[in-house]
Amino acid sequence: MKTILIALFLCTRIFASTISVISIHEPISLHGTDVDGMIADTGEALQATVMARPMALTGAFPEILVESIRTPHKLPTNNPNYKVEEANLLVLCNVDIGAELTDAGVLVKLDVSKLSIPLEVDLTSRQLLKLSLVALRRTLEEYHRPQTEPLNVIVTITGTSENNASLLDLQVNFTLEEQP
Repeated sequence: MKTILIALFLCTRIFASTISVISIHEPISLHGTDVDGMIADTGEALQATVMARPMALTGAFPEILVESIRTPHKLPTNNPNYKVEEANLLVLCNVDIGAELTDAGVLVKLDVSKLSIPLEVDLTSRQLLKLSLVALRRTLEEYHRPQTEPLNVIVTITGTSENNASLLDLQVNFTLEEQP
């Protein structure tokens, strides 16, 4: 009898998950292409951009949305000369992102302790983090659009060293308001 109860419990847990198709915005490298991206939010033309892609996700929302901004992304192509294996800048540059829902709002941590920008990526650490913040904001704005309560977002940057401590000034708090 105990085995049957355990099996029933496990089955209900498996089927209780909801899978949602959501747009996740990512900071994307355009290295290996012949174009630059104009990022209106940062005011710069870079060989990078922020783009959305659909993902089928399950888990705690909005935390899983934030964490999904840093997922491997090989761009599909029809050109045999495009051989870039990874386009997501957070993956390429070893920046971790995590989120926790607290009483104060969504606490987002960008961990730059392993930050390393490959030679083929023509960006500074500051530009990379600005693009990541644009991706975060766009992802959460899209998620929050149908919500009825404001959402506070607190972004902290962890893992800085003496060499990149100036990145701490990119920490930001913002509130997504309910949409009319």
